[in-house]
Amino acid sequence: MMSGACMLRDVSLCSPVGEIMLTGCEMGVHTIDIQVEKRSSRYWLAQHMVSNGQSEISSELQRCVDWLQCYFIHPDSVSSLPPPAFHHPLLQNDSFTAKVLWTLFEKVELGKTVTYKQLAEMAGNPKAVRAVGGAMRRNPIPLIVPCHRVMCSSGDSGRYMGGKGDHIKVWLLTHEKKALEEVNPEKTEEST
Repeated sequence: MMSGACMLRDVSLCSPVGEIMLTGCEMGVHTIDIQVEKRSSRYWLAQHMVSNGQSEISSELQRCVDWLQCYFIHPDSVSSLPPPAFHHPLLQNDSFTAKVLWTLFEKVELGKTVTYKQLAEMAGNPKAVRAVGGAMRRNPIPLIVPCHRVMCSSGDSGRYMGGKGDHIKVWLLTHEKKALEEVNPEKTEEST
């Protein structure tokens, strides 16, 4: 598959939230797509297919595979891994959407959540709450750019993946919280 000058390759992973399709090139990851309709009963994070008849994947796609495997097994340790490079055009431009996604990636840590309003403020435009929602819908790299950590001001989780992935958002947030509780049980007891 060609995208401009990029030779794209796909990798499919089995995960606790279903099959995950990664697409990228030598320069970085283009997309992460959680296949809601292909929910895996296996919780084995195996690299299960490299498409286009390729026997090898780029170092950046491999870094993405490694990051995701670490996230699902030991989420508290992903901060010690270098993230893969991102090469989706949306993340390469100077738009408000790109700014929101980069802000989310850089500032909202594992186990933390922000509201759409807080993220709009963090990105420099407190009135752009709806634009933040649009940025979440267009996020090409969910999980790594953690749009699942963005909540409604009311405390509702919002519509993850257009509402088809609400159960995935709950699972991801619970997974992160449990991992942090295991690492730091004293803080959990203090907060209750």
